[in-house]
Amino acid sequence: MREKLKDKERLNHILEAIENILEFTLEVDFNSFSKNRILQFAIIKNLEIIGEAANFLTIELKDQAVDIKWRDIIGLRHVLVHGYYQISNEIIWKTIENDLLPLKNKVLAILDEFE
Repeated sequence: MREKLKDKERLNHILEAIENILEFTLEVDFNSFSKNRILQFAIIKNLEIIGEAANFLTIELKDQAVDIKWRDIIGLRHVLVHGYYQISNEIIWKTIENDLLPLKNKVLAILDEFE
């Protein structure tokens, strides 16, 4: 049986997914995003990865990083996976524009503590 992933590895998965999304949208505006289904699927998949990894972080780590909205991150993942018919391009785009870079910086700060 495979050993469960540790918090550091899950944080690295979150970081990698954030970096993927930021790279995929580097020179993209909302209009282009809305017309590109492949890009939408790639971003949604990476948001799911972020939420899945966040869901399996230890309670201790989440309790130490109270400035991160873990419930919102995990909740978005549940909507993307189970409520796929409710996905709004506007909400996804706002998440990219407003939430990913601050989350990246917070995750990097947590990872620095592991060093």
